[in-house]
Amino acid sequence: MGSKIKFQSPTGMHDILPELFPYYKKVEKVSEKIADFYDFRRVETPILENAEIFKKGTGFSSDIVLKQMYSLRTKGGDFLTLRPEGTPSIVRAYLENGFESLPKPINLWHFGPFFRYERPQAGRFRQFYQVGFESLGSSDPIVDIIIIQIFLNLLKEIGFKNLIIEINSIGDFQCRPHYKRALTSYFRSYLKDLCPDCRERFDRNPLRILDCKNEKCQEIIASAPQTLDFLCKECHDHFKKVLEFLDYLEIPYELNPHLVRGLDYYTKTVFEIFIKKQEKKSKERIEEDEQDEQVGALVGGGRYDSLVRVLGGKDTPACGGALGVERVIEILKKTSKIGKTETKAGEIFLAQIGESAKRESLKILEEFRKAKIKHVGQALSKDSLTAQFKIADKLNVKYVLILGQKELLNKEIILREMKTGKQKTIPLKKVVKEVIKVLKKEK
Repeated sequence: MGSKIKFQSPTGMHDILPELFPYYKKVEKVSEKIADFYDFRRVETPILENAEIFKKGTGFSSDIVLKQMYSLRTKGGDFLTLRPEGTPSIVRAYLENGFESLPKPINLWHFGPFFRYERPQAGRFRQFYQVGFESLGSSDPIVDIIIIQIFLNLLKEIGFKNLIIEINSIGDFQCRPHYKRALTSYFRSYLKDLCPDCRERFDRNPLRILDCKNEKCQEIIASAPQTLDFLCKECHDHFKKVLEFLDYLEIPYELNPHLVRGLDYYTKTVFEIFIKKQEKKSKERIEEDEQDEQVGALVGGGRYDSLVRVLGGKDTPACGGALGVERVIEILKKTSKIGKTETKAGEIFLAQIGESAKRESLKILEEFRKAKIKHVGQALSKDSLTAQFKIADKLNVKYVLILGQKELLNKEIILREMKTGKQKTIPLKKVVKEVIKVLKKEK
């Protein structure tokens, strides 16, 4: 006989188990709260999109398009891609649904799964979740600051401290060609020393070399020309105002003159948010910092003033960013008790003995649901009272309701306090009211 097939989740993709869901729920809940305050409306786009949206929008020379997209041909002949990122999809939805004719700016946010074929590592998966905030229709530098503030406040609300922004301006399509020529000239002298990926990037788009994490390439990049030296007056003035806003609001930031982000649609401001390294650390803190560095930036974003036009619309300035949910959760799991506190069972457990009591228990559960009493534990599939009490004990519930044949005949039910063993009999028709009364006394 052949060996039994052992099925596993695809490489780089993972099950979100019950103990992890409270973390995802926390991020989504805080995102919704922040979005409501800043008046961003939620939109969700299809997981599958026309592949051309990402080729044109994200950029033919980006690693996402060249190496990381999951694409397929449908039976009808359409060439579709599992969305690798959110912004081109949001712009497509903006154009398709008539947002262009509405008062600007249009403020949208989204939360959902994305897909990239890349090497799995800490906080990085091939199926992953992002929270994105996008503002379309204003060129004012204050929009850049609002987007940055949104993500800073989101991370702080979740529980993060010591955050730092790395920020740069990569100019626009007027001044960037001058910078590209300077980069090309610089990297040409080091071609033989660059990694194979960067030698390919040199021919396609030298800006992509600046994204490389290879240690030897990083040494070469350190002395490369800086974007800030090539900005036109408009881009220079825009970035100057962004930095002035950051200074005024006392938001901590560091200039990173080689930060370009990995997507071709960015213009002017680009930023990433990290956890700031602590100067004085214990050995444990050093190890935690090293793990956090492996996770990388928690948020990345910037301006994309030409993307709407590239995808078929009018010239529309825009700015946005995205938070990597798994990256945030990777750190949260070490510093938070969310999983333990939010997954605890309720205070009531319903136990039963006999078929008639089992049927009646279904009615009682429905009464509790209508009364909005949350998390009523039960094990209706168990016949043994001992087995049911073991489950109640594991769930650490405070009270157990016991319904047997005798109680059913007398139209009553037993309410037992698990800790003391004290119990009393209450009328079956008053079970919900009595439980509510007991729980209110507890509070």
